[in-house]
Amino acid sequence: MSVEFSYAGSPARIIFGNGARKSLSEWIAKSGARRALVLSTPHQKADAEALAREIGDVACGVFSGAVMHTPVDVTEAAMKVVAETRADCVISLGGGSTTGLGKAIAYRTDLLQIVVPTTYAGSEVTPILGQTEGGRKTTVKDAKILPEIVIYDPLLTYGLPVSMSVTSGLNAMAHAVEGLYAQDRNPISTLMAIEGLRAFARSLPTIVKTPDDVEARSDAFYGAWLCGTVLGTVGMALHHKICHTLGGSFDTPHAETHAVMLPHTAGFNAKAAAKELAPVAEIFGGSVGGGLWDFAKAIGAPLSLRDFGLTEADLDKAAGIAVENPYWNPQPINRQSIRQLLQNAWEGRRPSE
Repeated sequence: MSVEFSYAGSPARIIFGNGARKSLSEWIAKSGARRALVLSTPHQKADAEALAREIGDVACGVFSGAVMHTPVDVTEAAMKVVAETRADCVISLGGGSTTGLGKAIAYRTDLLQIVVPTTYAGSEVTPILGQTEGGRKTTVKDAKILPEIVIYDPLLTYGLPVSMSVTSGLNAMAHAVEGLYAQDRNPISTLMAIEGLRAFARSLPTIVKTPDDVEARSDAFYGAWLCGTVLGTVGMALHHKICHTLGGSFDTPHAETHAVMLPHTAGFNAKAAAKELAPVAEIFGGSVGGGLWDFAKAIGAPLSLRDFGLTEADLDKAAGIAVENPYWNPQPINRQSIRQLLQNAWEGRRPSE
């Protein structure tokens, strides 16, 4: 093989399997932590309290205020609890919102992070933190942000509603699709991206039909780990820039925004990255953007930004923000092209490239 590349593998410890949650106390002990603060969203407060009881005396408290887009003021509130409880470890139970809060705390304190995911977000295996302040979402990448231990227990996803399973899966898929054409891609990240996309192509339709299918739930978690790991090892491009813009400035729902935008951003880059995106067309059939849109529609995913309450005036503002300090992208962008892309996504059109 004559290609040149650089690859740095993730140092995170991954524990995967049905019932893996039961090993949490063991991994806390191995890490040397003595005071663990359990994090969750308000919706999962009862689950977080149950987890705290499970780990016994090592639990020093529960903070259940995590919300989407990791607002800085919420992190500051959590930091007060960290100080009050003298926590030396945070355990994030839930999806991307809770994981984001754990990362924000670790970025400020370098505390040990353990994540117990319950969705397919994939962010638990990336050293990337997106946080919101003053109506803008910014990202930072740092080794301190990467959780040290991730426990994937597919049994914890059985209660995940089908709609959330679909959108969080498409969110993770977006990480893999962008990884295929990332400027710093490499053969290893590409293999993981393709395998992750195949896992979701198999699992999500089955979960829609049979939500408690054991193999499908496990397969989707496997895909989430692979797709998230890809995002953690290569750079982001247009898709993530637009989603960060919409989420940070208009408070659109995180996973749902990724789900709507994925076919459009992939289709936008399809000609400039035809070779790199060929596996997407192969896995999902037809064209890149059209194949992803057809897949999303078939599994009941949202297809229109309009459904999130955005107006056409919002699209003008979003296009302007998206071209400020743009991420690298294989297809050159300008305000006009991004405005049209957003219009298509707002109307829910099937991409044609």
